Amino acid sequence: MFLIEPVVGSFFNEPINTTLLDAAYSIWQQYEPESFPRSMNVNNYALFAFDATWTLIQSLQKLCASKINISSSYLSFIGSSYCFNRHFIHSKLLLDAVGRTEFLGVSGRIRFSDNVTDRITGLYCSAKNVQLLSNGLSFVPVLEYFHPNDWKLPIKENVILWPGNSLIPPTDKAILEGVNLRICLVGAVPFLMVNEIKDVSGQTTIQYTGYLPDLIKLLHSKMRFIPTIELAPTNKTYYELIQSVHDGVYDMLIGDVTVTAKRRGIVSFSNAIFDNSMSILMRKEVAVPIDLFSFLKPFSRSLWFLFAGTLIYAGILMYIIERQHNEVLQNQPILSQIARSVWYAFGNVVGYGVEFSITTAAGRLLTGSLYILSLILVASYTANLASDLTIAKSKAIISGIDDIKNGKIPYKRIGIYPGSSLEEYYLREISNGVRNYYSAGSLDELYSSLLANIIDAVFWDTGTIEYATNNVYCNLTLIGNDFDKSVYGIVTPYNWLYAQDLDVNILALREGGDLEILRKKWFELKTCPDSSEISTEIGIEATSGLFLVFGVMSILSLLLFAWGERHNIKNYVLQLIYRRKSSAETKDTMNRRLSKASAQSQNYQIELPDISHF
Repeated sequence: MFLIEPVVGSFFNEPINTTLLDAAYSIWQQYEPESFPRSMNVNNYALFAFDATWTLIQSLQKLCASKINISSSYLSFIGSSYCFNRHFIHSKLLLDAVGRTEFLGVSGRIRFSDNVTDRITGLYCSAKNVQLLSNGLSFVPVLEYFHPNDWKLPIKENVILWPGNSLIPPTDKAILEGVNLRICLVGAVPFLMVNEIKDVSGQTTIQYTGYLPDLIKLLHSKMRFIPTIELAPTNKTYYELIQSVHDGVYDMLIGDVTVTAKRRGIVSFSNAIFDNSMSILMRKEVAVPIDLFSFLKPFSRSLWFLFAGTLIYAGILMYIIERQHNEVLQNQPILSQIARSVWYAFGNVVGYGVEFSITTAAGRLLTGSLYILSLILVASYTANLASDLTIAKSKAIISGIDDIKNGKIPYKRIGIYPGSSLEEYYLREISNGVRNYYSAGSLDELYSSLLANIIDAVFWDTGTIEYATNNVYCNLTLIGNDFDKSVYGIVTPYNWLYAQDLDVNILALREGGDLEILRKKWFELKTCPDSSEISTEIGIEATSGLFLVFGVMSILSLLLFAWGERHNIKNYVLQLIYRRKSSAETKDTMNRRLSKASAQSQNYQIELPDISHF
């Protein structure tokens, strides 16, 4: 351990006012010999006090000797008789006199300046090593300093006894074995989970599980420290917990604490215990309703009109070219010929068969142009239709952090936990220091607000919300790529004595794969269905318009068929009516005949004589 203390100039063989010092010693020895400790035992602070008093005396002499025209006495005071409630009237003049005072004092050269509280000359310090000897403590000077030079070794180097009474400087480090540590735990699931367990006697004990408790067990097995674990108060922010380490309330803060430049200004961090980044959490959007005629969406309305016009134009052109040379088109009405030609053009474009073959060179050239048109249009339509029907399942309102920066979501609908590294990022990169976000007191409150549609997005660490969306909140999802790569570290006091021992063991855990095993154990759990398992098949609603068109066309086909067969249908209906009428008349005739035969049989039974008495 080193002790730094101010010393007088004679310690470095610098000049001092020996005449004044001898006179002071003489007066002391003359008037109070019983308290005089001899000159070699006078404390340096007594010499500093003497020079301060001598400075005041000389400054007052200069003030009183000045010819400044003032109305009151030079030594006048105002206020009560109580010394701490009195004010020197000419304090400004006195300070000016002190600034002009310069002399060689008993501790060295004395000189002051404006706006500086300490003397600007005669500053001497000594750094001493505290050594434990058999007869007590010894303070051995090892470094010297005097203004304006820097620290340097003394002319006569002293022997330093290192721990263990060794003359060789130790090469090892302070270790944590057997050291009591006050550890504060903070973190969201799955970093930290707190469970209350009741034993058979009804007593409740707190059990910690998760990534952080497992990490503490690994560190304890390697370093053998004695942990006293406390759960972080729920009403404290991350910054307040870090400040608690700085204030000595805790020796360690272990949790999902991101290493930032601002935090490193007041505490130290260990090597990384978890690789971190930020992500945006949002609700899973309901599938976008698909238009009834979405199968027409691949082409614009103008392109559909152009396509139909092209078919009609090609059909009419084909009619003009082929009507004199094609036997199929001859001896047909003009409308029938044009319809057959348009159908020929349509069949070639969509890739299906046609009713007649081309006989002229011009017709074949026109057919080739239809093939080229078919090759491009049909392929483009198929590709765009597949893309529209499969991709347009659902669509988030943003695609990543750039959309947040561009203001696509109102800032009041972005959830942030105050006092966290996420707030630092938001204030630095998005809002320019304005706290215009939705503030929540916990991560659970952010989840609830997001599900209740109070906010639209949440900033949080990727590992935590990825676990939540995989196991707890299946209706939430991460949007876009992660950003602001960082790490978690264990918070320790600034320039902590055991920092090297902690860092070495954390690196050993990382190199040995133990940290990766912990990450897989707690962060690769998954109970929610994978988004890739959600069906991407085209549903009935996506093609309902297509079947509606087919139904309408089939009805029109039936009507067209009925119109073409109207005479046959009329004859069939008349025959059916005649058959039903003939059948009814035949049935009535049979009924009358049966009724007449039944009546004749009854009359015969009445006229037959009774011969039962013979």
